[in-house]
Amino acid sequence: MKYVVILGDGWADYPDENGQTPLTLANKPNIDAIAAKSLCGLCKTVPDGMKPGSDVANMSVMGYDPKKYYTGRSPLEAASIGIELSGADVTYRCNLVTLSGDGQYESLTMKDYSAGEIDSETASALIAELKEKLVMPEGWELYPGVSYRHCLVLRSSTTGAELTPPHDILDRPIADYLPSGKHAKALLDFQKQSMEILKASPINKERVKAGKNPANSCWLWGEGTKPAFTEFEKLYGIKGAVISAVDLVKGIGLVAGMDSIDVEGACGTIHTNFPGKTAAVLDAIKDHDFVYVHMEAPDECGHQGDKAGKIRSIELIDELVVRPIYEEMTRRGERFKLLITPDHPTPLALRTHVSDPVPFIIYDSGKDVHGASYSEHGVCSTRVLFNSGVEMFEEFLKN
Repeated sequence: MKYVVILGDGWADYPDENGQTPLTLANKPNIDAIAAKSLCGLCKTVPDGMKPGSDVANMSVMGYDPKKYYTGRSPLEAASIGIELSGADVTYRCNLVTLSGDGQYESLTMKDYSAGEIDSETASALIAELKEKLVMPEGWELYPGVSYRHCLVLRSSTTGAELTPPHDILDRPIADYLPSGKHAKALLDFQKQSMEILKASPINKERVKAGKNPANSCWLWGEGTKPAFTEFEKLYGIKGAVISAVDLVKGIGLVAGMDSIDVEGACGTIHTNFPGKTAAVLDAIKDHDFVYVHMEAPDECGHQGDKAGKIRSIELIDELVVRPIYEEMTRRGERFKLLITPDHPTPLALRTHVSDPVPFIIYDSGKDVHGASYSEHGVCSTRVLFNSGVEMFEEFLKN
């Protein structure tokens, strides 16, 4: 038996004024056809009392109980970047963001959490400039990641900072969301220094001339410490691989002892290399039992309030990922199962994550069952509800 998870990050949503969601508006004939002969329902991927981040939700869908294994978001990203951590180190996600407005730092507004979806090459050059010019306390280390997503490490430190994800405060003044708690003054000083350096950077001056959002500040969030996972193969008895453009998801896989497979041109947006990811899945499943392929595009569009982009990203996943994987796995003749699901909803109306249950599909090539229409509401007809991602994952692995 082969197992493939196709994860459309954040593609679940709330109905609009006409009762429609991107999933009902998207032309997704392949997903719909599979859902019609699959086990469908809802799954509560985010445990009560935990924030609905992609870290918690993807960990849950991958079969790891966040209440047992979660130690923060940024250390998972650090693992993907290749940063070695000790148990005493503390990590933070460091976004390159665009702040707008005049006056003191505290009076500015969060305009863009991704600095215009800045490319990795440009971002790395800016991080190198920051590393050269920032005055940081001893033991602080800054590392480049992918696109706007980077990592700050505090060696031999302590947790306790109160920080806010920048995608949760789009178009809001940042005054009420500045660092507080442990290290608050030093973390805020880091952000302020970063703005002084980045605003003066020739790279950002060129971005402004080109009509792009400048990466004019760092924004710290996602505090965490080194995680310790039971290896996936030991936990579930199968060999796994992860395919994602996002350091967070790659990091979960690596910490779980899975192989992380890079795809050229995979960028975590609607412009990602969907066919390349599909080819990587079909190659990896030959010598792995399990492959988890993650597409970030619907979530990015949700954060940006881009309804057309979110609908289009679902359609691209349907045509360029779901269809060829289903057809080729069927052609090969070996029994296989597909789990098609988001990790959490990212409603366009809110532009951030929520913890509502998500609609899932579990397809088994060895069984034909009476399924459902695939949407947030459509799957409710089955009255199937899993109370955790682990419960759903264990059902998925049942043979």
